[in-house]
Amino acid sequence: MAFLRLTAIIVEDYDEAIAFFTHALGFELAEDTPAHTNDGRAKRWVVVRPPGAETGILLARADGEHQTAAIGDQHAGRVGFFLQVDDFDTTYRHMRAAGVEFLTEPRTEPYGQVAVFRDIAGNRWDLLGPATST
Repeated sequence: MAFLRLTAIIVEDYDEAIAFFTHALGFELAEDTPAHTNDGRAKRWVVVRPPGAETGILLARADGEHQTAAIGDQHAGRVGFFLQVDDFDTTYRHMRAAGVEFLTEPRTEPYGQVAVFRDIAGNRWDLLGPATST
């Protein structure tokens, strides 16, 4: 058996990213452990995840110019992350109130409700909710 455990997002600052994901998106801080780079420099192993989820996001602080250049553009300007929620309207309002930048207004598609937003690093996400019955 195999499953996807983590995906990484390159961020500028651990604490700012933790605050964004836990407060604006309502994720849980699953782990924040001191660690070291391959060459011995200090770093942290920081994992956030939606409540009850097994798959999480490793918040990886950029190390060097190449990684810094990738902040916010990990998917070349495309939506690369998808946050599925049960209550789209409540989640959308909470995120707006928390200062999350939405790039589109909510709309209904055959697969459900959707609005595109940026995370703290500038990566594009779809906020996805169930299809509304008409």
